[in-house]
Amino acid sequence: MATNIVPESTLLDNLLDDTPVDDLHQLMALVLDRIMQHDIANRTGAAHYERSASRTNHRNGTRPRRFDTRLGTFDLQVPRLREGGYMPPFLAHRSRSEKALTALVLQAIISGVSTRKIEKLAAQLGVASLSKSQASELCEELDARVAEFRGRRMSGRYPYLMLDALYEKVRIDGKVVSQAVVVAYGLNVDGKRELLGVDVVETESYQSWSTFLKSLNDRGLRGVKLVVSDAHGGLVKAIAAVMTGVPWQRCKVHFMRNVLAHVPSRLKEEVAGALKSVFVQTTAELATGIVRSTVAKYKKSCARAMQILEDGAEDALAFMAFPESHRRKIASTNPVEHLNREIRRRTRSVGIFPTRDSALRLIGMILLEQTEDWQAEKAYINPESLAALYASVDDDS
Repeated sequence: MATNIVPESTLLDNLLDDTPVDDLHQLMALVLDRIMQHDIANRTGAAHYERSASRTNHRNGTRPRRFDTRLGTFDLQVPRLREGGYMPPFLAHRSRSEKALTALVLQAIISGVSTRKIEKLAAQLGVASLSKSQASELCEELDARVAEFRGRRMSGRYPYLMLDALYEKVRIDGKVVSQAVVVAYGLNVDGKRELLGVDVVETESYQSWSTFLKSLNDRGLRGVKLVVSDAHGGLVKAIAAVMTGVPWQRCKVHFMRNVLAHVPSRLKEEVAGALKSVFVQTTAELATGIVRSTVAKYKKSCARAMQILEDGAEDALAFMAFPESHRRKIASTNPVEHLNREIRRRTRSVGIFPTRDSALRLIGMILLEQTEDWQAEKAYINPESLAALYASVDDDS
């Protein structure tokens, strides 16, 4: 149960009048708030609304942060500073994903699949021993949070949808196999970034991607104006089948890599420069003109590369139909690639996940916390310019 902060005078009056109140929760919420206010006053050199010649910083509103404790859950309003970040000393940043990491290590040890690497990681986390019942309780708690995050209903529209996958090693039926972690990232009409979905599947097939996309639609995904991804065959086919009528943007970064992979070393830098010039043009017509001239110039020296360029240019330039201020942020899956790198950084020390659920548990927590951080940040794209995308649309499509 989440506990919000009740004004001090109201809490004290309730306690004195024997008014029914969850005493410990409310008192702890008040204490936590006072700790933060005291800490912020020390850091800024002034109390709230106080004028002070020794002031070194200013408050800049608050951001919501969930704090799970043995006394229950507290919905805190953590102060923000105008200069520099702030995190209360009692609220360890990303504590839940670290808790998930601890849980999977414990599960590996208890399952008898531990290695020296796993044992070393456990020691670093301060895990000496834990019973099966304790490990099970911890895993159930985290699994419930991840399930809630993955199954939450979506409200409002999501004009831009990005899809990508990465692979992790998982032990299944006594064998170590590679599993695909599929991720859906969206931008809502408020201009905020959000992780919409994540799953662990055997491979990136048409069937797995179709099932994943249908699950997003079932949870309320709507208003998509552009889907961005790489050119994986199963994924592209699934997008066309499930996201009917929605344009597809082929990630320009992946596209350029595909082209350059077939260019001789002596010409790579030269052709790369030509490709970059395609994507900085102000109109699709100008960009298409450069594609044609590039193909004509290099068709004989690197025929395969120019065929890929010619066949894929239209899909790689789909972003040109959208507002210029949006283009740099929707032309590629770079935002998802950045998330993938963060996931790999956190899972590298694990090496091999003991189960599929343990992989989903840790990765789900990482993505949940990333989404919470994004919600506290300013808009990634101006909301008014996003609303304009629906100006001529009368329905909710």
